[in-house]
Amino acid sequence: MSGHLTTVAGVAVDTRHWIGGERVASAATFTDHSPIDGSVLGEIARGTAAEARAAVAAAKAAFPAWAATPRADRARLLHAIADGVERRLEDLAVVETADNGALLRSHRRGVMPRVAHNFRFFADWLLTLDHEDFDTRGHSNHVSWDPAGPCVLITPWNAPLMLATWKIAPALAAGNTVVLKPAEWTPMTASLLADIAAEAGLPAGVFNVVQGLGSEIGDALTSHPDVRRISFTGSVPTAKHIAASAAPNLTPLSLELGGKSPLLVFADADLDLAVELAVEQYDNAGQVCLAATRLLVEESVAEEFTRRFTEKAARLQQGDPRELPTDIGPNIHPRQLEKIDGFVQRAIASGARAVIGGERRAGQFYAPTLLTGVAQDSEIVQEEVFGPVLTLQTFRDEAEAVRLANDTRFGLAATLATGSRERAERVTEQLVAGTVWVNCFFVRDLQAPFGGSRHSGVGREGGTWSFDFYCDVKNTVTAPKGWKDHG
Repeated sequence: MSGHLTTVAGVAVDTRHWIGGERVASAATFTDHSPIDGSVLGEIARGTAAEARAAVAAAKAAFPAWAATPRADRARLLHAIADGVERRLEDLAVVETADNGALLRSHRRGVMPRVAHNFRFFADWLLTLDHEDFDTRGHSNHVSWDPAGPCVLITPWNAPLMLATWKIAPALAAGNTVVLKPAEWTPMTASLLADIAAEAGLPAGVFNVVQGLGSEIGDALTSHPDVRRISFTGSVPTAKHIAASAAPNLTPLSLELGGKSPLLVFADADLDLAVELAVEQYDNAGQVCLAATRLLVEESVAEEFTRRFTEKAARLQQGDPRELPTDIGPNIHPRQLEKIDGFVQRAIASGARAVIGGERRAGQFYAPTLLTGVAQDSEIVQEEVFGPVLTLQTFRDEAEAVRLANDTRFGLAATLATGSRERAERVTEQLVAGTVWVNCFFVRDLQAPFGGSRHSGVGREGGTWSFDFYCDVKNTVTAPKGWKDHG
């Protein structure tokens, strides 16, 4: 570590903010630790309201020119950023793994290529974004998408760069300027992205990154009167705080929040496939908002399902995420580990049985856990744990399966395993969820709407839905009369 640069997995990372095309330091810093071994990765500039205001001012100043930039030129710059991501894919992968503990092989093969795809997709979608004009009593209606203005994007730590670019790419494509506030536990790749964007030729002030701790900087961003959009992914309590902060300015919000999603396994399902889907929920050490953490299994196959599940789960290798054989890495932070263990131990004290797991392991690792004997109204069934912890309940028939699946305050996603197309259609129509997967999991096309119901969020992003949010959608109605130029 030297000055404002730190070296993470052999990659130099600037620990300062990126505001108005320049690196900006803060008077104070906070320490970023690796969840793999607790080592210090760097001392990160600790932003305050002053840096927040400076970033919004830079975004506001850059907005008119960026909004007026032709679509084709904006798209070209987004493709240039994607090119830069691909050139630095290995750097991004190793830094992200060091910073958040997710599998290096996943970052190399899937996550970082998806980051580049996020920019390319919205660049291309921008060029085709249009709405067919329609007629009203001889008057023509033309729908257009006007850039809204500076956007504040607040992103989580479980997939830092991929989830950030789900927001950054459409916001920039729409002609908006961006202030990104990454999670304080995983700030590193956001800083690298700022370098990549600058090298791609993105004008100063169009993309800004400010780092900080919670409301120390967040309140100044979300309450700023010059901010025109706020997109947040994270917890329900934080979302409520952001909504209250944004309310005086009526700033539109997109909120992708928690989940307590079900996996419904019917007796007619391919049981090996169902087990595979269930074990997949331990991905990223269970730190996936979409994870189907509530296994709901038809009574007649529950015993066999549980036997096959425990056998398959026992083969999972937990350890250093940089090693190729590893299936499950560490949890993000000691505080998160304490939270996970608290949920499990309270559940066991209330009568739940740990079929597998149920305990902490050395370092920041939690054993993959499956709990049975849980009541529907219990904390472990109703609240998001965000760790490698699943519960298993049984149902007798379709109606009970749907009732149990919908009986939480969340509605982010649901997964269904069945061999019957008719049942799949009946059940999916009744499930409260923003996304339903049938005999698959985590298949996400960027042109599809994404978001949650109930306490899992507000709004939808993806494809045209993203532009609907990041733009002021305008309809122009033109009369057929009154023209003097006869053109």
